[in-house]
Amino acid sequence: MSFRNVEDLLAQRGITVNYEAIRLRLNHFGPFIAVDLRKRPPKPHTIWHLDEAYPKIDGRRVYLWRAVDAEGEALDVLVQSRRNKHAALKLMRKLLRTYEFLPEIFVADDLRSYDASARDPGIK
Repeated sequence: MSFRNVEDLLAQRGITVNYEAIRLRLNHFGPFIAVDLRKRPPKPHTIWHLDEAYPKIDGRRVYLWRAVDAEGEALDVLVQSRRNKHAALKLMRKLLRTYEFLPEIFVADDLRSYDASARDPGIK
């Protein structure tokens, strides 16, 4: 959107301002607004998919736990040496602490540690 378009939008609402004043304010306050927007995590979709992979890191097999929303955006990644309830619960707590809401649907494979970790925070 150009500065002149912003000037026209404000004029329609009864605010008279020059496009040059808009440019000066945007140059001054724009970086502060951009930093604030980057700090906030985007609100993910309400359907989360959890899966794990088994890569080798430094010659050792590790478990890469990954959470993805329904739109394909990676929510979080966690590397653990174990594949148990404690590791799955750590990922779930990290997700809940970051996004601060419970998903409507929690999709996972048949790994029993997912069921056990989902029962603790109250996710079905």
